[in-house]
Amino acid sequence: MAKNNTKFETKLVDYAGHSLIPERDMGHFPVLEMRNLGIDFGGLTAVDNFTFTLGKTEIAGLIGPNGAGKTTVFNLLTKVYQPTRGTFLLDGQDTAGMNTVKINQAGIARTFQNIRLFDKLTVEENVKVGLHHDIKYGLASGIFHSPSYRKKEKEARERALDLLSIFDMQKFADVPAGSLPYGAQRRLEIVRALATNPKVLLLDEPAAGMNPSETAELMENIAQIRDKFQISILLIEHDMNLVMGICEGIAVLNYGKIIAKGTPAEIQSNPVVIEAYLGKKKEA
Repeated sequence: MAKNNTKFETKLVDYAGHSLIPERDMGHFPVLEMRNLGIDFGGLTAVDNFTFTLGKTEIAGLIGPNGAGKTTVFNLLTKVYQPTRGTFLLDGQDTAGMNTVKINQAGIARTFQNIRLFDKLTVEENVKVGLHHDIKYGLASGIFHSPSYRKKEKEARERALDLLSIFDMQKFADVPAGSLPYGAQRRLEIVRALATNPKVLLLDEPAAGMNPSETAELMENIAQIRDKFQISILLIEHDMNLVMGICEGIAVLNYGKIIAKGTPAEIQSNPVVIEAYLGKKKEA
């Protein structure tokens, strides 16, 4: 596993006797409290007893071998799937019964393992899709381009360009999203998710397809996003340099169950984690 070279290392402290969160987040409700989450598909248990706490401004990682259930956890958190067991709290509010629209409005946004942009729309228009909660005007205003419509559109464009500037992508505002390089499409997905004003940003393999230079820049961007918007970020990632370099707390999933939780240093030295990734050594 990658060496822990985090520049963003912070102290984790005990919360409520059963969780660790960054010291700076003490005094706030954890933004996410996942309690015994589980889901079955037929007779197969995909995720079981998933319990994890995310501090209000924490950058955390969810890692594990392929097929461990990581994306299923994201689907539970975004209500693509309703849990068979357990629940989770968002800013102290029980999310039981919420659907995908309600959970997004409540403050959870995500990117996807397989990019899901509107290829034919421009970069700016893709970001405006994420701003739909804030762009409100009547049908007549839209048809006749009333002063209120023009004002809202101007505000939306300014907001979209401001968000794009996080990745220095405002210069591509009028370019079709499908024509962007792969790494830029990944970044655009993050910007679109941020446009929904989330409290929690879920990133599903954000560094996939990026070269080492792009990945290093992405690490800086993730930290910048956390600091600028004061949100928490939970990411799934196979690039251990990124995970160990930026995550403060890490949960390791294997066969749908958490097998370890802790800081990057603790995870790297955990023999159960090493065995899950590398396999058990055969005795001579």
